[in-house]
Amino acid sequence: MSVEDFASKARVFLEANAERKEVKKKFTWGEGTDNVSMFEERSRDAEMEMLSKAKEWQGKRFDNGFGWITGPTEYGGAGLSNAHERAYNQVEREYRTAPLGVFQIGLGMVAPTILAHASDVAKEKYIRAMWRADIVGCQLFSEPGAGSDLASVQAKAERDGDEWLITGQKVWTSGAQFSDIGEIICRTDPSLPKHKGLTGFIVDMRAPGVEIRPLRQMTGGASFNEVFFNEVRVRDDHRLGEVNNGWNVALTTLMNERASIGSSDGGENNMYTRLLAMIRHYELDKDPIVRDMLADLYINTRVAGFTSQRATDKMRAGQLPGPEMSIGKMALVDNQKRMNDLVAHVLGAKLVVDTGEWGTYAWSQLLLGAPGMRIAGGSDEVMRNIVGERVLGLPKDVGIDSKSAFRDIKVGTQKD
Repeated sequence: MSVEDFASKARVFLEANAERKEVKKKFTWGEGTDNVSMFEERSRDAEMEMLSKAKEWQGKRFDNGFGWITGPTEYGGAGLSNAHERAYNQVEREYRTAPLGVFQIGLGMVAPTILAHASDVAKEKYIRAMWRADIVGCQLFSEPGAGSDLASVQAKAERDGDEWLITGQKVWTSGAQFSDIGEIICRTDPSLPKHKGLTGFIVDMRAPGVEIRPLRQMTGGASFNEVFFNEVRVRDDHRLGEVNNGWNVALTTLMNERASIGSSDGGENNMYTRLLAMIRHYELDKDPIVRDMLADLYINTRVAGFTSQRATDKMRAGQLPGPEMSIGKMALVDNQKRMNDLVAHVLGAKLVVDTGEWGTYAWSQLLLGAPGMRIAGGSDEVMRNIVGERVLGLPKDVGIDSKSAFRDIKVGTQKD
C-alpha cells in the first residue's frame, strides 16, 4: 500500500473514531493554566482513568492496523515502513485522542527487548498483548545500592527446577503501580565477574511476593515506586536470553530507553511558546543576554533533535540501538539546564516565591523535576563514560573491576 493510500485510510479511521481538534487558539500570556511541570502529578483515580482511556484508544488503533505500523506481521504489526508511520502520526495530530505516554516504557523499552531476547512462548504471550494495550510493562533495573552501576545489582534469582525464585528490591520504577509485567535483571551467579553473572526475566507484577510502594518526590508527586520481591516464582520460559548473559539483555533495553528519552520533546514546543511569551511579557526580547541564551537553547535543541531522529530512524529500519544513544540523553538534560537557567534569569525571585502572579512560580515544578532526568536512563557520569569508551575509543576507567567474582567486590565503591 502506498503512503498516500495509507494516509487516506488512516483519515477514514480517525474520522469514524475520533473528534477533530478545534482550531488551536494562539497562546496568550495570562490565560488558561500556567502549568509547565515535567511530570504530570495525578491522583490514583485520575491515573487509572487516564490508563483506561489510553488502553481503549491503543486497542482500537491496533485492531484497525494502526497500533504498530512498522512491527512484524507475525506479532500483530502492519509490516509497513517508517514513512507509513510518519504519515499516520501526521494525520492523527489533527484529531483529539487519548495520550499514550503511559505505554512509553513498555513499548519503547520492554517490548523491543522481549522481541530480541525472549523465548517463542514469551513472544507469543506478550508482544501482541503489549502492543494492543491488553497489558502494560515496566522496567526493573535500578536498586538502592546499584542505581548508575547496573552491573552491581544484588536482587537474586535462584534456579528451582523449571522455575526461578526472585528475591530483592528495585527502585525508581515508573508505572509499576499499573503494570502487569516487568523486565527484571537479577544476579544468578555471584562467583562470576559483575557483568557476567546477570540474567534477565519477565516477571508477573501481580504474582505472590511482589510488593509495590510509591515514592514521594520533591515535586510533591509519586509517579515512581520501589518494588520488593520475596521468592517470586518465574518460569524458565520467561527468561530473557541465556543464563548469565543478562548484561547484553540490559544493554538492549538501555539503548532503547536512551533513544526514547533523547528523542522525546516532553512538550517542549508548548514550553518554548510560553518561554517566548514570558520574555516578551517582561520586555526582555531585546535584551542581548536573554537573546543570546535563547539562541543557544534553540540551536542546541534543534541539533539534538536531528541527532536523535537519525538514530531513531536507524532503529526503525531494524538496526539495534548503539552507544550513540547516550549522546541524545546527555543533550536532552543539557538543554533542560539551558532552559532552566534562562527561566531563572528572567524570573529571579518570582521563581522560588509564590506571589500569585500567573506564569511565574509555576515554572518551579519544571525546575524541580529536571534533576531527575540526569539520573533517569543512566546518570550523566555513566553517559560520558559510555561515549568516551565506546564512541571515542578512550581507555576504560581504571577503577572498574571487571574480573573479580562479584561476591568479592565491595558494592557501592565503583561506577560503571
